[in-house]
Amino acid sequence: MKIMDMPYYNRPDYKILNKGPNYLDDAELLAILFGSGNKNENAIELSNRLLKKYNFDKFADLSFKELNDICKNKIKSLKIMSFLELNKRYNRLIKKGFTKTIHSAEEVFNTFYDRLVNEKKEHFIVLYLDTRNNIIKEETVSIGTLNSSLIHPREIFKNAIKESAYSIILIHNHPSGDCNPSKEDIEVTERLIEAGKLVDIKVLDHVIVGKNMYWNYSN
Repeated sequence: MKIMDMPYYNRPDYKILNKGPNYLDDAELLAILFGSGNKNENAIELSNRLLKKYNFDKFADLSFKELNDICKNKIKSLKIMSFLELNKRYNRLIKKGFTKTIHSAEEVFNTFYDRLVNEKKEHFIVLYLDTRNNIIKEETVSIGTLNSSLIHPREIFKNAIKESAYSIILIHNHPSGDCNPSKEDIEVTERLIEAGKLVDIKVLDHVIVGKNMYWNYSN
């Protein structure tokens, strides 16, 4: 059945306009995002099929190809990817994630969680800060398993000096979701702290982002 053949009071657009978005179930909300179905199913049926296989929290793990295999429509797959990214950005705003001043490890976690939580590889990021903990610049130093050969103090502090940074914060994710530090994590942190003392640039913290949790060195 086409949505236009449904009683008008059961259609998602009528419900959202007259009763509000809270009145719609997940499939109806997704149907509005899709706008239409395909030749074999309407937008609600397509949404129910998709949600039966993957709930919203699993969408972010899907590649474009996987989404397209299910939706069988490039535009609908791109709409889901755009929806997920908008949701991440909204969450960062709600958590004050776009703040330019860092006051705590929790703020670092809130700022970078949505960006890092679904990454399949470790991303090592350095924040360069001024005397008031305002972010001057952020830089992804390496992607891959964290080790001391990849994270060289010379490169990090060369850029810190170039940016006239007063201090830096180190951030990386654990794709496993476990935020507990490895021996290598601790070694890299302590090596950079000692290097920072030589050039008078403080390493304020090292924050490891896991699944819904974080660890920080200075805690």
